[in-house]
Amino acid sequence: MTIEQDWPRVSQQKAGARASWLRLDQTRVLVIALAIILGILVAPPAIILLLRSLSITNPDATVGGWTLTHYLRFFTNPDLYRTLVNSLTFALFSTVVALLFGGTLAWLVERTNTRFKALAYLTTVISMGTPYILYVSAWLFLLGRSGPFNDAWRTMTGTRQVLFNPYSLTGMILIEGFLWSPLVFLLLSSTFRSANADLEEAARMSGAGVLRTVWSVSIRMATPAIAALALFVFIRAIEAFEVPALVGMPGNVDVLTTDVYRSIKESIPPDLGYASAYSVVLLVAVAILLHFYGKLSRNAGRYSTVTGKGYRPRQFDLGKWRPVGDALVIFNFLIVLVLPLLALLWLSLLPYMRPMRPSGVAQFSLANFATVLSSEYYRTLAINTLIVGVVAASVGMILALFTGWLSARRKAGAQFVDQLATMPLVFPGIVMGVAFLMIFLSVPLPIYGTIWALAIAYTVRYLPYGLRYTYAGVLQISNELEEAAGASGATPLQSLRRVIAPLLSPALLSGWLFIFLIATKELAVAVLLSGPSSPVVAVGMYDLWVNGQGGELAAFGLIWAAVMTLVASVFYLAGGRAGGAGAH
Repeated sequence: MTIEQDWPRVSQQKAGARASWLRLDQTRVLVIALAIILGILVAPPAIILLLRSLSITNPDATVGGWTLTHYLRFFTNPDLYRTLVNSLTFALFSTVVALLFGGTLAWLVERTNTRFKALAYLTTVISMGTPYILYVSAWLFLLGRSGPFNDAWRTMTGTRQVLFNPYSLTGMILIEGFLWSPLVFLLLSSTFRSANADLEEAARMSGAGVLRTVWSVSIRMATPAIAALALFVFIRAIEAFEVPALVGMPGNVDVLTTDVYRSIKESIPPDLGYASAYSVVLLVAVAILLHFYGKLSRNAGRYSTVTGKGYRPRQFDLGKWRPVGDALVIFNFLIVLVLPLLALLWLSLLPYMRPMRPSGVAQFSLANFATVLSSEYYRTLAINTLIVGVVAASVGMILALFTGWLSARRKAGAQFVDQLATMPLVFPGIVMGVAFLMIFLSVPLPIYGTIWALAIAYTVRYLPYGLRYTYAGVLQISNELEEAAGASGATPLQSLRRVIAPLLSPALLSGWLFIFLIATKELAVAVLLSGPSSPVVAVGMYDLWVNGQGGELAAFGLIWAAVMTLVASVFYLAGGRAGGAGAH
């Protein structure tokens, strides 16, 4: 064979080799770029916390020599035992309340023929768009001295004593449990929805009653998923800040997160070294808990009962217990949604806080709504929060898209990138706030106290949540589509842009919405990083409640919750349409 005859084959081999190298090189460059970007975003908070916790802090907040004094102060603090017990008690029992409310509702809605199921989903959608501070303030009024429960008790008994004091550990547990119950419902719904009804029906045919069937069959099958979710809620309650700050601090019930906050906000100058040591210990504790959570969640499918393509879930017939199921759905709807909204509406229509009595109707006015709608301050709160939420959700999901795709397709170096993106999970919100506070005070850039400081911190904090959406979504897309695109000459990034991203749009929309909604409700980070020129909704609401401006808080909160609920509904519908289009 002559050189001229062999030249086309050689050229084709060289072209194929160049194309293969181009595809490999693109992936490698993407991994390196992501590793650098994520390293810059994620590593500094952990490094600066550790260094500050081991350093002497001078009166001007500069760093001196090395020391273990901050850790010695932490472990020898006489109040540590009390604070630790408060934190564990608060987290444990609020988890129980959330599981009882949310878990019972999830089973009733997904597995039984109970009615009024739409009320459960309505509660969840509205809860997603309502700031935690708004719920907490509503429940503080409902359970407080001027609330309907204590007011009715005083009227019936003629005493001046209150029936219930919300500014207590019990009040913290109830309110935190109510806050988490909609999310528990949402997460357990998928578990119960995919459970096979054959075992439940077999138990009923064998003579087991409803309660015994639920306990012996339904709960047992879902035990791994329930255990994993319980640990997840427990971890989030350990690092919770809104309820401990608004309920615990006024009632002198300190937990770990409020101790960290006090060491920053109530010390002059801020005790950055002690706050860093406290944060490092809390971070390690959360990391250990998350390790066990990872083990539980990996075993969540151990009792899987769905097999075969012909499976169709069947509803459990409650029989004579159906009215009880209906009553529980309505009760949850009233407790978690209706009562707080009614309390907020009552407060928003009055010039000052007063008991919910018919005599108060005569003082109703729209003055608080007029103040909110005409105030430049409230418009600034809304605009800043929307900007921060949009930036954090958009940047977070872009990083999550690339990281989730590389990790799901097991590209070289993807595991390291995935670990970097997942690292912020171990940071409680208040710890993340402390870390970025020290970072922004140290860098020679005027970023502290701006909305961009908040956007950076929120992007890092919620990146792991976006990653779970994209990773799971990519796993559901067959790799054959990318292989076909590659065979047609597409590079990996072209396949990602033209094939994967369109099919992944429902997961991307859902992840974007989740980060946006939760970022617009965040207080723990914002309360440390927000400045006079960058107020956001969560901090504004906190200040309103602390300053006793309950009427304006309620009016502004109702307007904001309505807007966020509308946003959640629009994205939910858009995600459904995108999913339907992708299916075709």
